[in-house]
Amino acid sequence: MEGLPYFISVEEAIEITQGTPLPCIKESIPLDQAHGRILAEDLASKVDDPPFDNSSMDGFACVHDPEATYPLTLTVLGVVPAAKEATEFHVKHGQACRIMTGAPMPNGSNSILPIERCEVNEVDETVTLLEAPKPHFVRHQGENLRQGITALPKGSVLTPSRIGLCATMGYDFIPTIRPLKVAILSTGDELKLPGTPLEHGEIYESNSFGLAGLVRWLGHEPVRMNSVNDTMDALRQSLNAASQSCDLILTSGGVSMGEFDFVRKIMEEEGNLQFWRMKIRPGSPPLFGTWRGTPLFGLPGNPVSSHVVFRMLVAPYIRHSTQADGPVELRLKAKLCDRVKSTKDCVTLRRVTLHSTSEGLMAYQPRHQGSGNLESLASADGLTLLQPGQSGEVGSWVDVMVL
Repeated sequence: MEGLPYFISVEEAIEITQGTPLPCIKESIPLDQAHGRILAEDLASKVDDPPFDNSSMDGFACVHDPEATYPLTLTVLGVVPAAKEATEFHVKHGQACRIMTGAPMPNGSNSILPIERCEVNEVDETVTLLEAPKPHFVRHQGENLRQGITALPKGSVLTPSRIGLCATMGYDFIPTIRPLKVAILSTGDELKLPGTPLEHGEIYESNSFGLAGLVRWLGHEPVRMNSVNDTMDALRQSLNAASQSCDLILTSGGVSMGEFDFVRKIMEEEGNLQFWRMKIRPGSPPLFGTWRGTPLFGLPGNPVSSHVVFRMLVAPYIRHSTQADGPVELRLKAKLCDRVKSTKDCVTLRRVTLHSTSEGLMAYQPRHQGSGNLESLASADGLTLLQPGQSGEVGSWVDVMVL
């Protein structure tokens, strides 16, 4: 342990972890399967969008005349439906074409008036414009996208709107980062799977389920492993299996200073430990290193602490390794309506509920804040981000991470 970074700031911890990035493998997948995936390369449009000047309205295409007076009656040359060439028409002053939304603009026309502002005379094939036509109802070629220009940069998380944009650009297969496999390993003799009977001294194991949800939230694949009894041999066997099958290992429990905190002990003696303990409350005892070359985060055993450390340390590490632009937690200002006790050397993350008012967001701390009280996290809207020594008195405006 001598010379090992100890009880370091969040920023120092993040910097250390980023020196051991995860390997990222590219794979091309069908567009239908790309939702939530991370783009592995810059994506340039294969086409102009729109590919031609077209109408954004059902109405009449004509020539805009700033000196005309309205109502104005024009001769109708014909109809231009969507997906049809309009080259057979050439619109001049005094003429118009009936046009559908998305249809190409006829030659010579530069304005549209919606059908509801027109009076059509089917007998003499004329239309009366009740007001001036609008040039801005014309969608011009390339006004949204230009062929060859990057529209989605590498690292973009493919949300529904971005998936639609990929299709607009002409892509049926997308270059993405293969989801990371993240091993999740809880430690402790007292842990039992939910649904099994409990004996005195036993509790249901919950951390691996919560951490698996956070891994999925980031778009990766959790691999929940059986919880490990408090022995070095059992832990070594499980860590070896995790390092051989997964890209990253998350353990929970066993990282503090107790006699049975074997994760810390085995990383000190047999692993490559890079730091231990971080200046946050709750969640100060995490560690980071590698086991047989595989990055490993040792998270605290208390469920709130493990969740908080994941948000503050593991999530930024995974996003940095994959160059992903999300998902990220929104950070906002909120006014404290209950006193929050801060510390002089740690970032204080207390669970709060948020209420929107005309003055701004109001933050309340209605629950017991013990790091074993998972209900207080489940019912919270956010976490305070009180900096070391920052006032947590009622009325203070503080940064809050929205969950």
